[in-house]
Amino acid sequence: MGTAYGPLLGSGKQAEVYGQGDHVLKLGRPGASKAAAFREAANLAIVEALGLPVPAPLGVVQLNGRWGLQMTLAPGESFGAVIMRHPELTPNYLGAMVELHARILAQPGTGLVGLRARLSTNIGRAPGLGEAVRKRLLDALLERPQGDRLCHGDVHPWNILGPPDQPMVVDWLDACSGPAEADICRSYVLMKPQAPHLAEAYLAASETRGLACRGDVLSWAPLVAAARLAEGVADDLDELMEMARSL
Repeated sequence: MGTAYGPLLGSGKQAEVYGQGDHVLKLGRPGASKAAAFREAANLAIVEALGLPVPAPLGVVQLNGRWGLQMTLAPGESFGAVIMRHPELTPNYLGAMVELHARILAQPGTGLVGLRARLSTNIGRAPGLGEAVRKRLLDALLERPQGDRLCHGDVHPWNILGPPDQPMVVDWLDACSGPAEADICRSYVLMKPQAPHLAEAYLAASETRGLACRGDVLSWAPLVAAARLAEGVADDLDELMEMARSL
């Protein structure tokens, strides 16, 4: 579909992505903050310098009152699109996803916001928790380690593009510094409501790879799920609430 910004390549809750020749424009939806565009640009600049396979940020722009980020094109279709069309390829693509996540988590999270602080903010504003549950979650979060690993904050099959041997990971708005187990748990929580088989397979593959043991990852699930409630995910509400209250 063509628009004044170029062909629409993808559409999400917070932004739309348009093709513009050899680069793309990720344009925030009306009302999206200027700070978000600059934050993702800064995050990309940090991780690009680490040698990770990510789009290169080219600049922040304002168009018709909307803030956007221009960056190089990530070629190919998403792992998720391929898995949905060819489920028999799931082990290959999940294996490549785990290897990519391992490369990310091997890097330091220097210069990025702390994951624990972000979880605290989101748990504090998550609707429907009830104050007693919210307090238990926030108290439990204070006992968790800060961690210092580079955490993408949104690793799932629809944010990884290209072939399994040359993947590129996009959507770095939520990058932060924290424990590896928490970032793996975020991937699990993102996938579980809509694709539980993928979530479980990813968790098993991560443990086999030696990234983290299942119990350590799932111990973060109530905290990560509660924070996710602040993101306006109505379709996943019941399952996220159940996880959040399982502390």
